[in-house]
This record gives sequence, C-alpha cells and structure tokens, in this order.
Amino acid sequence: MRPSLIFVAATTLLAACSAGDRAPKSTQDAGGTLVLALPEPQDLFPPLVNEAAGRLVTDQVFDRLAEIKPELATIGDKGFTPRLAKSWKWSADSLSIAFSIDPQARWHDGKPVLASDVRYTFRIITDSAVGSPVAPLVTNIDSVSVRDSLTAVVWFKKHTPAQFYDVAYQLVIIPEHVYGKIPPKELHTSPVTRMPVGSGRFRFVKWEPGVRLELVSDTANYRGRALLDRVILIATPEPNVRAVKVLSGDADFMESFPVNQLSQLDTSRVAGPVPYPNFGYVYMTMNRYDPKSPTSPHPIFNDIRVRRALAMSVDRSSMLQNVFGHNGRIAHGPFPMTVGYADSTLKLPSYDTVGAKSLLDSAGWHPAADGIRVKNGQRLKFTVVVPTASLPRGRYAVLLQGAFRHVGAQMEIQNLDDAPFYARAEKSTFDAIMDGYTTDPAPSGMKQRWGSEAIGFIPGKGVSGANSMRYSNPRVDAALDSATTTFDFARSKKYASRASQTIIDDVPAVFLYDMFVTHALSRRVTAPPLRTDAWWADLADWKIPADKRIDRDRIPLAQATP
Repeated sequence: MRPSLIFVAATTLLAACSAGDRAPKSTQDAGGTLVLALPEPQDLFPPLVNEAAGRLVTDQVFDRLAEIKPELATIGDKGFTPRLAKSWKWSADSLSIAFSIDPQARWHDGKPVLASDVRYTFRIITDSAVGSPVAPLVTNIDSVSVRDSLTAVVWFKKHTPAQFYDVAYQLVIIPEHVYGKIPPKELHTSPVTRMPVGSGRFRFVKWEPGVRLELVSDTANYRGRALLDRVILIATPEPNVRAVKVLSGDADFMESFPVNQLSQLDTSRVAGPVPYPNFGYVYMTMNRYDPKSPTSPHPIFNDIRVRRALAMSVDRSSMLQNVFGHNGRIAHGPFPMTVGYADSTLKLPSYDTVGAKSLLDSAGWHPAADGIRVKNGQRLKFTVVVPTASLPRGRYAVLLQGAFRHVGAQMEIQNLDDAPFYARAEKSTFDAIMDGYTTDPAPSGMKQRWGSEAIGFIPGKGVSGANSMRYSNPRVDAALDSATTTFDFARSKKYASRASQTIIDDVPAVFLYDMFVTHALSRRVTAPPLRTDAWWADLADWKIPADKRIDRDRIPLAQATP
C-alpha cells in the first residue's frame, strides 16, 4: 500500500520550472499489443468523461499542461512535471500563470498545439450548454488569455493552495480546430467526439461499440513513442468473463479480479495479482426526488428518518467480512482512507435495528401482516439499481436486501449493464443506486460529487455535473470552500472533515466500503508502480519484452490502422 499523500507547502513561485524528466525521444525494443478486458467507455471527449474507462482512454490520447507526480501533492506546483507546457511562470501576485507550450507538441493530425487550444478547452468546460462534470472544479479560474501562439495565461479569481492543481489536473487540453466547429450543445451527440484527436503518446484508431476500442503508439510523439505498439480494450462488462479472458491469456489485464477467485491468480502461470489501493469508495444513494417526477419529493426517501433508519440497519463490519474477508475496508464517508484528507473519526450511523424500527414507527411506517411496513396504504418498497460489472456491489445489494427486510423495508434489485446503469445514474431515474466514485486527491473531489454546483440532473436542462443525486447543503458548500482556500493543511482537513460529517448526518447515502481491489496482470507484461488515482497513468511505459511476445504482438503497426 502506498503511504499517505505528501502535501507540499504552497509558495509563490516566480521562476519558470524546468523540463528535466521528460520522456526520451526514442525507445529501443518497443512493441507488443496490450489487451485490456474492461467495461466499455461511455464518452471519449475529455470535458464529458465521468467514468473510469473513458478517462483511461482519454488519458492516453490527450495531454494536460503538466502531469501530477506519483506522490499526488496538490499544493503548489512542485508536485508536477511538464507535459504540453515545457515551462511556466507565476505572476508576482500569484493571480496568473503563463504556460509556455512545447513548440514540438503536435496534435495527431499533424497540426501544432497552440495556446488558443488551452483557451478553447477552458471555454468548453465552463460552457453551460456542454454541462461538463469538470466545471465545478475550475470555478477559481477566471479566464484564459493568449499572449502569443505558444503562451497561454491562466487568470485566477484568488490565490489558493491548489490553483496550479486546478489547471494542471483538471484541464485535459483539446484541439480547437477539431472540435471548435461543433456547436457546444451538440458535443454530447456529435460523432466527431467519438473519434478523438489528441496529442498523447497513443493515438485513437477505431471504436466498435460493444466489441473493442483500439489505440496505437504515436511513433513521432513529442514526448517519445510508447513502449507498446498498441492497446486494445475489449468491451467485457461481466467480471467473470473478464477473469476467464485474463487467466486464459486472451487478455493481459483486468480491473478488480473477483474476490472469490483470487486464489486462481496465486497459482496461475499466465496472470498474477496486483493489489491496488485507490481513491474509490462505494455507497448506496437514496434519491430524495421522485424519479418519475424529478421536481417532486421522493415518497420514501425525502424523510431523513427513513434514510437514517435504513443506514442504522446495516451491519457494515459483517457485510465487509462476508464480501471481502480480511481484504476489505469500511468507508468512513466521502473520502477513502487512501486520501490524506480522510478522517477515521467520523461518526457513521450506528448499527441498531431496534433504533431503526423505532425511527420508522415515528415516521408513520408500521408493519403489515407480512412484516413489510405500510404508510397511508403505500408499502415501504423501493428498487436499487446495481451494475452487473461489479460483483462486490451485487453481493452487497443482496446483503442490504436482507438487512432492510429485517426492519420492514422491501428492496428489489435491478441489475443493469454499464450503459443503462450510467444513463439512469446521470438522469437520477432511480429510487436507490449502488454507486461508486473515485475522488480526486483534494477537497475539490468532494465538491465535484457532493457540492451544490455539481448537481447533475436539473429538470429541463439535463446533465451538468457529477452530483447526479442532487445532494445540496449550504453548510457543506461553505466548509468545502474553506477547505480549498486555506494554505494550512491541518485547517483544510478540518474543514473537509466538517463537510464529510455533515454529509453523513444528512444520510443521502449508506457508505459501505472503500475500494481496495486486486487487479490481474499477465506475467509477460512489465508495468511501473500503479498510480493511486489512476492505474493507467503510465500505460505508455508498460512493456512486453521481446522474448515474451505472442502472435498478436507481431502485427506490424501500419496494419493496425483502418
């Protein structure tokens, strides 16, 4: 397990940074095809990406101005290395940063990367017609101006500890000449956004929905070609099918190997285990709005007494042991324990079925003859939506079903494949949903999921952020604003904890477990240490040694293009 994050003290930096650790311009012994068995991406346009598979792909095809180092330091700029920007310089008052674009950087169609592309990226992310889930994370950026063709100046509303992080981590730079011709309101549906043109070390080749997506090494890339020839993502939503593929050698990698089959990785000569602590956590969201009438309160979950009673009926320790054995970790609210801002002293609703029943009684829900509670002729009955791609969430749903039944609530389980699951989540068309979220390594990650500015579905306007549950509390917003503006880490963590406890007390969700998973990787593949926030961050540096390559690795690179 990685140690806690290292937080760098914020200082006003006046000198430009160097590009010392950039990738070499050429590689030896590069080649091979890496096959990933994963759920299919939902979007390939960076401002709209809101799930891991989409980010995996776009992080290979596109670049940021600077890349965060493995320590994931979010304060100041010492924790970043150059990417599209070969250097940068702060203004004396720290209210602007001038980024110098690498003159060798090129889009995959051969056109140079320009400062105007940075300006365009910010404009699209903040355009309400686009509804980017990134928008709530860049509210401190006032504007982006173009000093000259290779110098973009980012202006800030105020000096904050993570203002460099807000730019470098959140803005994935996109080419204006490719996407600028499309009206912003059409970017959600335009076929152009499904054929991305970026500047990364891999270039997009083709996407056969439901089948496979292919990337190839950009051999003339300004940062040096990838060590792999190509990456193929085969759309595999079912975890057990992914496991079969990786154990048979048909795939080289899969996320979250089924916990009940981990022993197979210990004995397999084909694939081995890769324990992976990460920034994800899982919870069951209870929709406070009626999914059939999104401006009306939910007939069950609008009452905090019902939400709290259901949370009190959950024996988190027993469920964790049942699903993960000794490898699980209980969630302590909206920050996983791998993040430096996490707080294990937060008080979750206690396991108390007697108290839960008493709360339901006080809310007017009384047991009928069959044990299910009724109020004004309505049964205490609801449906939870579960992604088929997650075995742990599926098993938790069954355990929760039994726990809720014990206190008089009837929960039905609806299993959905990725596309319909994400569609239901984004549009808030659910009673309850087994949700999961991988946060950023800073309080801004909480703002994206739990802040009012990030509310996802707004009736009549559609999707506008990652807060699809439409949770809102001004005290949470105020605490998170304080957490993201103080330069004192201890104070920042205190504010983040205050926001977390307020969320827990509001009971918009039942927090269940932090994601601590075991990936499966082919024994023929050599990979650098996996970055905690994104295991794919250094995918271009994964390697298949020449003596371990198989037939699919020997396809000439030119034959991979359509």
